Amino acid sequence: MRKLKDALRLKLVGGQSHQQIASALGIAKGSVTKYCALAATAGLDWSAIEAMSETDLEHRLFGASLVANYARPDYGRMHQELRRKGVTVMLLWQEYSAQVSDEHCESSPRKALRYSQFSENYRQFAKRLKRSMRQTHRAGEKMFIDYAGPTIALMEHGVEVGRANIFVAAMAASGYSFALATPRQTAADWLNGTACALTFFGGVPQLIIPDNPRALVTQANRYEPLLSDSVMDFARHYGCSVLPARAYHPQDKAKVELSVLLVERWILACLRHQRFASVQEVNDAMAPLLTRLNNKLFQKLPGSRASAFAQLDAPALSPLPTQPWEWASFKTVRVHIDSHIEFEGHRYSVPHALVGLALELRITAHAVEVLHRGERVASHMRCAHKGGYTTTVEHLPLAHQAHAQWTPQRLIAWGERIGVACAGVVYPRCPPVSELLSHPIL
Repeated sequence: MRKLKDALRLKLVGGQSHQQIASALGIAKGSVTKYCALAATAGLDWSAIEAMSETDLEHRLFGASLVANYARPDYGRMHQELRRKGVTVMLLWQEYSAQVSDEHCESSPRKALRYSQFSENYRQFAKRLKRSMRQTHRAGEKMFIDYAGPTIALMEHGVEVGRANIFVAAMAASGYSFALATPRQTAADWLNGTACALTFFGGVPQLIIPDNPRALVTQANRYEPLLSDSVMDFARHYGCSVLPARAYHPQDKAKVELSVLLVERWILACLRHQRFASVQEVNDAMAPLLTRLNNKLFQKLPGSRASAFAQLDAPALSPLPTQPWEWASFKTVRVHIDSHIEFEGHRYSVPHALVGLALELRITAHAVEVLHRGERVASHMRCAHKGGYTTTVEHLPLAHQAHAQWTPQRLIAWGERIGVACAGVVYPRCPPVSELLSHPIL
């Protein structure tokens, strides 16, 4: 249609033949004949055509006849109806055809569109509704994480004993990718995979962007999802932020979606004929394929993901913390009157001034930390002895500390200062006098 106005200009102003116009514009001779006939039917001369835009001229010549002959469907309402469960384009076309047939009369001779034109017009209408924003990623700013859809079977003696889930991470600016097999997709698997990815990249970005997995998000929200305490502790350890993308909006994390696709094509597809007994075997097999993927040259850009990462993302990443990350879970407890809190049947001491308050426990594999308003007030080695106590004397009141110092040995020594008989009163089953006399007086 871009050549519609040119064809009419050459005909009405230049007086050229239809064949000459078709050859000059590279269109069919029949199209030239059709354009000229429609202009003559509409009563348009070149002065009127020159003042019109291509769109207005097209609508004047073609739109009027289309509207006059065919009933125009309401594509806006149709787009809303298709959101309902079970509604299809075919069903809407049948309803549209029935409605046009009921309204057909001599005063309204319009016909219904055929299904092919009806569905094609709707596809064009829906395509114009879509909008896509090009995102510009700064170096070292974002890392996207996700899990691939396909999994790998773990076999023992010909029997499937589990599935290896494939965690994928990608740097935003360079597209440098990381893949790791995990046994499940729990919160610990997500965070462990992210920690391994940060170690692989050798630094920490400003933002880590997952989707909205239930393992990480305790309360879903379009704009401000509530992350779990373990995720917030992970972000504090690495000095970064975790900002989930909107649910059901894969375009928010297009980089990792592309990396997932590449991992599926260049790693998982290559391993489809191999058999694995453990997650570690899967990771060992993926390592060389991951290196090959990152070193694969771009089709339209110079270099590869590995070279782009070395130039862009690597210099902009923050350094890794000196202490390695360790999985931590959190629990709220209340301090008993004996200045202890209880976890898994074992009791741990806290400062006596916190008796009666609700505190937060940060539990790792080897330690139990007690937090009050985010500040650590006590820390103990984790103990599995149910019914036992782990007490730091300094946590007790001064009177209790003094009372705790009066052990049986100290009481005997106190009685010995008065005499052997007094020591026998303090400890009736007193050893022989010779042993008492040889006992050092404390």
